Amino acid sequence: MAFLRLGSKSEIFHREGHTWVCTSGLPSDICINTGEMSFNLHKFPLLSRSGLLEKLIEEYSNGEGSSLNLRLDDIPGGAKAFELISKFCYGVRMELTAYNIVCVRCAAEYLRMTEDYGDGNLVMQAEAFLNEVLGNWSDSVRALEACEEVMPQAEELHIVSRCIESLATKASTDPSLFSRPSSGRETRPSPEDSGLWNGISTATKTQHTGEDWWYQDVSFLSLLLYRRLILAIESRGLRPETIAASVVHYARRYLPLMNRQSSFDDVNSTVTNMPNTCEADQRALLEEIVGLLPNKKGVTSTKFLIRLLRIAMVLHTSPSCRENLEMRVGAQLDQASLVDLLIPNMGYSETLYDVDCVQRILDHFMLVQQAAALATPPGIAEEGQIMKGSPDSLTPITMVANLIDGFLAEVASDVTFKLPKFEALAATIPDYARPVDDGLYHAIDVYMKTHHWIADGEREQLCRLMNCQKLSLEASTHAAQNERLPLRVIVQVLFFEQLRLRTSISGWFFVSDNLENSQNQINSAAAQQQRDNGGDDDVKQRVSELEKDCSSMKEEIQKLMKTKRSWRNFTRRLGFNRKSNSCCPKGPKASKLRAVAPSSGNRQQNSEKIEVVPPETLKVN
Repeated sequence: MAFLRLGSKSEIFHREGHTWVCTSGLPSDICINTGEMSFNLHKFPLLSRSGLLEKLIEEYSNGEGSSLNLRLDDIPGGAKAFELISKFCYGVRMELTAYNIVCVRCAAEYLRMTEDYGDGNLVMQAEAFLNEVLGNWSDSVRALEACEEVMPQAEELHIVSRCIESLATKASTDPSLFSRPSSGRETRPSPEDSGLWNGISTATKTQHTGEDWWYQDVSFLSLLLYRRLILAIESRGLRPETIAASVVHYARRYLPLMNRQSSFDDVNSTVTNMPNTCEADQRALLEEIVGLLPNKKGVTSTKFLIRLLRIAMVLHTSPSCRENLEMRVGAQLDQASLVDLLIPNMGYSETLYDVDCVQRILDHFMLVQQAAALATPPGIAEEGQIMKGSPDSLTPITMVANLIDGFLAEVASDVTFKLPKFEALAATIPDYARPVDDGLYHAIDVYMKTHHWIADGEREQLCRLMNCQKLSLEASTHAAQNERLPLRVIVQVLFFEQLRLRTSISGWFFVSDNLENSQNQINSAAAQQQRDNGGDDDVKQRVSELEKDCSSMKEEIQKLMKTKRSWRNFTRRLGFNRKSNSCCPKGPKASKLRAVAPSSGNRQQNSEKIEVVPPETLKVN
């Protein structure tokens, strides 16, 4: 920390109760009262340095040798600052630091301690040292904190704006460029940094090198000064993510509810035990923090925004503040989790959770999605592509659909949850946003199980929210056996399952019947793939595998055909296909075969003679 030593004389002041006495050997001829403190001093050292004191001494002095009493209750810094000024006037050793320089500078200006009343007067020396302080980050923070004690005078002398400009410039610059010293805040070293080796300390002083190195230092500022500093930093083009992170750090320091789990018991006890003045301060602080958060989507986490929204409901902030938070959450609802949306109900609604708040957040999300769809040029994304489109284009709204389905399933067990609110919340999500309706079916089933008294017409109306064609096999099996569902819905589920099974079976037969056509198509596709030379390796590999499978199947078929042809030749050689005149045309009786031994002349022909003999002429030898 920077400091400046002034004066050379030893200490000549001592304190007696609420009185400072100068022990220079001369009797005191002037008493200056500042607040509860009194200073018994001498006129000449004071009037030779201060224009205001010279004027007052001349006005109120009754004559030589008379003692004078003056009150300086308006002096900036009060008795603490006047003590340092008294030492300066007497030439006593004193030290200016970043903690007291602002008070001394403002008090010197108030007393008109300029160069007209002596060379090297306090105004000039305090101003020179203040410029040195503003060149250092930590000293600038301390000086800005000290401005809170003398805010009107510090504003008039532009000390506050100079400190803020210095800090804003350094916060938006690489700290290594101006050799930022470590913060003056007292921190305990970690066990890892306080090791000893052979009796020698190996502790290392770590410094933050990331973008958050200045968060802790500026968090000690009051809300007014912190707000001005953040606006100054933002005007210099610092990243919104960095500014948002600093605001979050500041909020967690001064909003006690930010670090507490928001259960119903905690909320009720907090509202009951919080004093009215503290609640008003917390309300004002929260509204200011919401105003400081950057408007850019995604720079502030959704979990933090919902936490602020919960606290805003507890503290009963202004409707505009809560509406602002709901719009911010709605713009990035796809980043929320189910636990975040379970907001305890602080209003007059009967439901356990604030369903109306979730409905407003969801409505704003859909407005943002519609605005984004309208802003997209028609040539880039047609409506059909958006309906069927790529997974990336449907990821946010699909995530929100799953989130809302989970929320409905969670709050459906509340017996006070009315059917119109359930239908409104579920119907806000478009049909194309749900690839599978299992989550919605689960929420409907939980609702019908809890609200078992609803009429059959209301059950059918509730089931119209889901599409039976988009249920998975597991959900369809459960729905087919669910006695809570209307009979018409069960019939639809069974019909679509049968249709799906029939389509699958017909697809297998279609593949089997068109094997040859598939081979030709595969060959043509492979040829086209070779001509393109730009296809994917995965497609080439799949085509090659299909060609091998079809070739092996053709080989098997050809083997079967050869076997069938050889069997025909064999039966033809045996004469099963010849018609003999000696066969009985009327009876189906089989002919008997008799082998005739070959003669010696016929042995060389190496052949057999087969004679067909009618059954009635067959003799046994």
